[in-house]
Amino acid sequence: MTDITLDSPEVRQLQNMIKDSFRVRQNDRPLYVDIGGHLARIGAAQHQVIFGRRGSGKSCLLVHYLNESRPSDVLPVYVLADEYKRLTYPDILIRLLIEILEALPVRARVVRRLTGRDAATVRLAGELRKLLDMAEESEVVEAFQQGSSELVGAGLGRPGMASVNVGMTTDSTRGKTSTFKERKLDTLERHLRDYKAAISDSIRSAGRRRGCLLIDDFYLIPREWHPDVLDYLHRLLRDTEMYMKVATIRHRTQLLRNHPQTVGLELSQDVEEISLDWTLEDLEATQEYLGKMLASMASRAGIPDALTQLFNADGLQELTLASGGVPRDFLNTFVTAVDASVSERSTRWLTPKYIYKGAGRLAYQTKLRNLREDASADSAGLDRLLHDLLAFCLQEKRKTAFLVSQDEAQRFPREHELIQQLMDFKLIHIVEPDTSAASGRPGRYEAYTLDFSLFMEPRRRGIEIVEFWKIDENRRRTGIREAPTYSLERAGRVLEENGGLVSPEEILEGEAVRDSGDVDPLPPPVQPSLFS
Repeated sequence: MTDITLDSPEVRQLQNMIKDSFRVRQNDRPLYVDIGGHLARIGAAQHQVIFGRRGSGKSCLLVHYLNESRPSDVLPVYVLADEYKRLTYPDILIRLLIEILEALPVRARVVRRLTGRDAATVRLAGELRKLLDMAEESEVVEAFQQGSSELVGAGLGRPGMASVNVGMTTDSTRGKTSTFKERKLDTLERHLRDYKAAISDSIRSAGRRRGCLLIDDFYLIPREWHPDVLDYLHRLLRDTEMYMKVATIRHRTQLLRNHPQTVGLELSQDVEEISLDWTLEDLEATQEYLGKMLASMASRAGIPDALTQLFNADGLQELTLASGGVPRDFLNTFVTAVDASVSERSTRWLTPKYIYKGAGRLAYQTKLRNLREDASADSAGLDRLLHDLLAFCLQEKRKTAFLVSQDEAQRFPREHELIQQLMDFKLIHIVEPDTSAASGRPGRYEAYTLDFSLFMEPRRRGIEIVEFWKIDENRRRTGIREAPTYSLERAGRVLEENGGLVSPEEILEGEAVRDSGDVDPLPPPVQPSLFS
């Protein structure tokens, strides 16, 4: 077997293969490595929600199923929610209905020749387009003269729509003009049965076994409307042979709203959950998963035994830590780490030093940009919270991990939800969902670590890296119980501050100390293997 080095043509081919897989579009045929068996599940006759952070492979899974592994007798409808994120509700729902109806196969010319009418899907889609162009709530004025005990008529109508006559009896003797609102939602509810019938008839007449509605990046739709959209789609597709597959980010999504009435979806009751998230909570399992994924891709580039040929003893674990367990970040960091290593003529294999150079500052800057673009109304609060967390960990406590009280998580749900959203934006990571704390602190805690891009490159003086992946003699994670507690009550005060919005970059840039290459600036207890 020929030895492979980082400057081998096979490694360059692997890098190009990875680069080509970074962004997935509807008409792509992406390379998908099905380590978790999710491809078989997404083809099931079930409504499903696919959870995964940015870069976890949601789009890759949907598009690969759409273009490569979908059976020919399954009718697909693919929708990218990014195209609707600037619409309001219910226009979002109307656009989705138009997409579904117009994607269904029809023999419009045959139908029109035999019946003198368009197929139901064509006719209904046309009506929805007219509805979409109307104002969200149309004011309709009834102008009528009222006389004692006389029947009064009013004609209501819109250009291109049928006129409706409304009658009433009144005893009033004076004239009156009343105004009421004709709502788009009323139209959608009245015709839900028609849309449902059109979908079923189209699938059946096309000779298809069933259909699938693939909604990608659903979290980009404004969150307050999630339950309404999902509730309507679920009622629409119930008892049809079309099943929705919704790809989204867990804590950027609201599936259910209970007030003033229950609207939305309930996991395990209405929809099946598929999770693509691999976290640092089980570092060994996550490293094995990501390693298999990379090895499978490397074998297609002609690199056998890639994990032993391309990494030194510590390299694969450090790449897993640097990526936070996210597949795209894992592969992206691998590509840039190879370039960094080759540029310094270190071509034998990847070491942690070049892995963290590959991750670099661009990683956290990209994550902050994603937060500000995707979080919309929550972005200011998330920015404030992240700034305070960084100040707490890197300046006050000088440790990279922190605890959150489970009791406080119940008492401060808003603040806890934002902590979870920072996790979904990959700026912090859960490492232990249920632990005790040292120093006599009562209760149970959740344990988190800052993302490694926030403190590893450039490296920082005097910061203790909590090595949560190590186990002590009592089978407890090293350093976790000693981590400081971040108070959600404090987080609430930060969110209510009236001062100008501060930037997390102020903390990160102010604390950065670049490694000169001559002296490792990180003192014990950090293990040298992290940077060798």
